Formats: sequence, C-alpha cells, structure tokens
Amino acid sequence: MSAFSEALTFHKAGDLPAAEAAYRLALAEGESDRARGNLGLVLRGLGRADEAEAELRRACELAPHRATHFYNLGNLYWHTGRAAEAGDAYDAAFGLDPHEPGLRLNMGNAAILAGREAEGWALYDTRPERARSQANRLSFPEWRGEPLAGKRLFVWGEQGFGDEIFAARYFSGTGAASVTVASRPELADLIRQLGHDVRPMSDSMTIERHDYWALPLSLPRWATASTAPYFKAEGAAGGGVGVMWRGNAKPDPGRSLPEAQAARLLALPGAVSLQPEDSGARDFQETAAIIAGLDRVVTIDTSVAHLAGALGKPTLVLLQAEALDWRWRESSPGRSHWYPSIELRRQPRRGAWAPLIDDVIRELGG
Repeated sequence: MSAFSEALTFHKAGDLPAAEAAYRLALAEGESDRARGNLGLVLRGLGRADEAEAELRRACELAPHRATHFYNLGNLYWHTGRAAEAGDAYDAAFGLDPHEPGLRLNMGNAAILAGREAEGWALYDTRPERARSQANRLSFPEWRGEPLAGKRLFVWGEQGFGDEIFAARYFSGTGAASVTVASRPELADLIRQLGHDVRPMSDSMTIERHDYWALPLSLPRWATASTAPYFKAEGAAGGGVGVMWRGNAKPDPGRSLPEAQAARLLALPGAVSLQPEDSGARDFQETAAIIAGLDRVVTIDTSVAHLAGALGKPTLVLLQAEALDWRWRESSPGRSHWYPSIELRRQPRRGAWAPLIDDVIRELGG
C-alpha cells in the first residue's frame, strides 16, 4: 500500500495524527496537490489553522484547475472568521466547477451574511435538508414564488427550533389565503398566535391537498418578512436576567458555556435559568411567558436567542470568536440585523469565554 493510500485509510477512519504522518511521508516521496490538500484538511481537524491554510494554499498553487482545493480553503476561512476571504475562495471554486458538492450552499451562507439576500437565499435552497425533506413526497408542488392570492400553502418544518422561530416572520408575508404549518409540539402554541392553522408534525400525519408546499427557510426567497417583535407573551413582571447557557452539543459543543462561567451569570442579582430542566417550561410558549417578565436575556447561540429576539426582549447573544453565521448578521457593529432588540457579544479569541463573561457582568452591573 502506498503512503498516500495508507493516509487516506487513516483519514477516513478519523485517526488524524496517523493520517498527518502518512500524508507527510507521501509528500516526502513526491509533491502532490491531493496530499497537500488532504493534509490541510487533517491539520484543520487538529485545530492547527495556520498550518492548514499553508497546505491548502499550496494545493491551490499546484492544481489551480481543481475546484475542491479552493472550496476547502474557503471553508477554512469561513470557520476562522474570515468572511471576505471565504467568499473569494468560493467564487474561485465556482468558476472552476459550479457543481462542486456543498459549494453553492456555502456560497449562499456567505452571501446572506454579506447582505446579498436575493443571491444568498437562492443558493441556500441547495441545502440537503430541502432535498431530503418528506415534503417532497406530497402530491402537490413546491412553492417557487408563484402568486398565492386565493391559494393554500402548506409549510413543513425543518432544521432547528431557532430556525423555525426565525422563519415564522415570513408566514404571513407569503400572500397566501391560508397557511397550514406542520410544527413540532414544542413550537405549536407559539406559532398559533400568528393566526395560522398549526398541526402536530409526524411521519403519519394526514395532509389534504393544498396548492403548494414550502419549507420555512425557503420562504425568505419569495416572501416578505414581519419585523420583530412578531411574537408576544404575558408573564409575571418580576424583572431580572434570564440565562441560557447550554445548547444541543451535536451541531457545535463549543457554543455552550463552561459550567463555571454559567455559574457566574446565574449569580447576577435576579438571574434565573432558562434551561427547561430548571425553568419547568414544557414548550416555547411557556418559555416566552417567563422571558416576558424579565428585564433582559443573556444567551448563547440557541433557540432561546431567536425566541427572545422575536419577542422584542433586550438580549445579549454570546458568540464564539470566529463563528460566522448568517443568523447573526449585523446591521451595525454588535447589533443583530434580524432582531433589533438583540446585541451580539463575541469572545475576544477562540475559546475565551471568561473575558467575555467579565464584560457582560460589568455591563449588567453585577
């Protein structure tokens, strides 16, 4: 077995240190853009971004005709907080091969973040969630911007709770005579307040014929948005600060606070935990009622951030230093584009939660 083949085996098995050693051995035997590019991916996986960038750039120099190297370089830039450079690399990859897997979606993410929404939402429609949605099995067509006056639209849920809270602002802006929303139970009561027909989403649900179907995050391409706040809630006016510090670890464990830093926030005067296991809230409407009685919310990037913003509650969203996400696009420095009541706070450097929490505590007078 060649050193390159051995490196690929280690790489695919997830043994990155062994893959690094084998790719370096392969390069000692002879220069190779594929070995350089793959070594760059391994180094990125090992958290060595500067070394990864050097290898990926070298791969692009060796094979300026290969879109994959420019795409991977763009991904490195994106995940190290360099949006403009990521966009340039994606554009280069697109010029070489517009069908590079995943490229259009990542270009869409970058375009929405940059404010080029028409371009971005069209590219974002290439996301895999749309292609594999069960809504594709429906007997009526997907909505692609046709006039909906007098028509019925069926919306099938997708992605995270926060994504659906974000997208709910577009339901009434579709122009449809009626909108039916298939919602997960945790969101149903919240979405009902918008005046639409909300039904529990399940694999076995019966769906009568509508004129069109759509997924929530395809609506921004065609519909107009309600401005935040577009949800409301009533709760006991006790004041204080609501703290949400831990989210689902599966998409990104790094966005949750360490317990010691969460404890510092929870020690603020009047602070209450918004974690459902602490608050007792059974769904998002009940969490909304708790938030309604607070003075403000401090939260990581999770569904509660979208909920607080959609309620118009003054909120600080705590973000990782290099995390780029169109969901937290800024209208001005430190201010959310999508939710006027949300201020955005970033780590000063990767993994540095403590200095950020220091600043938040000083700001809130703790």
